[in-house]
Amino acid sequence: MNGDQLTSDLHVKTIDESKQGDVFFQDALVQKTDGKKFYIESYGCQMNFSDSEIVASILMDVGYAPTRDLAQSDLILLNTCSIREKAEETVRKRLRTFDKIKEEKPGTIIGVLGCMAERLKKKLLDQEKLVDLVVGPDAYRDLPNLVSSAEGGDKGVNVLLSREETYADISPIRLESNGVTAFISIMRGCDNMCSFCVVPFTRGRERSRDPLTIVAEAQELFDKGYREVTLLGQNVDSYKWTHPQSEELTNFAQLLQLVADVNPLLRIRFSTSHPKDITDEVLYTMRDNKNICNYIHLPVQSGNSRILKLMNRTYDREWYKERVESIYRIIPDCAISSDIITGFCTETEEEHQDSLSIIEFAQYTMSYMFFYSERPGTLAERKYEDDIPETVKKRRLTEVIRLQTQISHRKNQADIGQTFEVLIEGTSKRSEDDFKGRNSQNKMIIFPKQEGLKPGDYVHVKIAEATSATLKGSIVE
Repeated sequence: MNGDQLTSDLHVKTIDESKQGDVFFQDALVQKTDGKKFYIESYGCQMNFSDSEIVASILMDVGYAPTRDLAQSDLILLNTCSIREKAEETVRKRLRTFDKIKEEKPGTIIGVLGCMAERLKKKLLDQEKLVDLVVGPDAYRDLPNLVSSAEGGDKGVNVLLSREETYADISPIRLESNGVTAFISIMRGCDNMCSFCVVPFTRGRERSRDPLTIVAEAQELFDKGYREVTLLGQNVDSYKWTHPQSEELTNFAQLLQLVADVNPLLRIRFSTSHPKDITDEVLYTMRDNKNICNYIHLPVQSGNSRILKLMNRTYDREWYKERVESIYRIIPDCAISSDIITGFCTETEEEHQDSLSIIEFAQYTMSYMFFYSERPGTLAERKYEDDIPETVKKRRLTEVIRLQTQISHRKNQADIGQTFEVLIEGTSKRSEDDFKGRNSQNKMIIFPKQEGLKPGDYVHVKIAEATSATLKGSIVE
């Protein structure tokens, strides 16, 4: 996950192309479309947004063109998240709003993609009767066939998981791109089996992409004017690819170096790291390459060792603290963010205090914070009683949010007077007179525009003001 907010509600985005993207789509309409249009919304994590770009590429290859207008679309797709019950309920409510569209345009096809499709499978088709298509994360290549079946009146479903699919040969269509930053998916699936998590069941086992295809994608993006890429995976640190002939292994640290070598002007970020896997080799690679950003998302989930064991996180409190200490020792100006769950099964007040103390210890710049939501089919749902009252969960969450907000504000206040290199990403949402961009530590910075500068340029900004979420300053020589 990524962002500069402190609490993480469901992210909902629709197609919102930049002007550069509009030109691209106009060209695509002339070259490929047969008049059919698709509309796609993405919910949840960065991986879902990346997957939507793969889906767009597949659909455009068979004659569909993207549209932002629901009324103009022949195919409406929701790329979904199952991480929490609230996420699924949001999608259900959204699906019910499409009934009117189908009444006005009966041939419109509605489809659910991604984790929710994988988890609920035919229930969405047969019991809830909300959609015409249900397509899991490893079945996007089958979309054209499934859409064709749906056009003929049949319901389409493919939720087969794969041990090989990485979509490495598909060039994503950057639907929501600002033309400066982009995602590159380097691996799919997860082998960690955390007891609270549905991801291993909705995205399957880990498999990594050929590093040469990743480097080629990064080079292509740079050549098109992009200046930052985020390498994505459920657990990027466990990336490993073995050459089929030489059996030579490429690990994540080596992949980071390969991508950093594309061009010194290409910034590299990555998400998400697992505390059990992030190695000193990765940290030294970050330290030794200026264009690898000094920012690590390192989810702790809980600060208590007993709860971590129930969560099957495979590390304890002391292991996590050692990793944090190593990060700050090797990369002193690194920023760390986290995920935290309050009210997991049997969590006591004393154990909740351990989570608060780990936040203080790690000094996160921001966190994604949730109260525990039991998910069907997980180990926790099968083995443990969800016995913490929701009022207690929410009260503990409020305490976590309050503490994190204080730390974020304090750390941002400490940045006042400092100067950071900032990559201009675009115009601030609040003012046409201001640019927005991020520094290496992933902090959002707002500053007045200057003539001659544009998105994709690097500038140095001296910080004059700070809130818990944003820095403000002005460009200096």
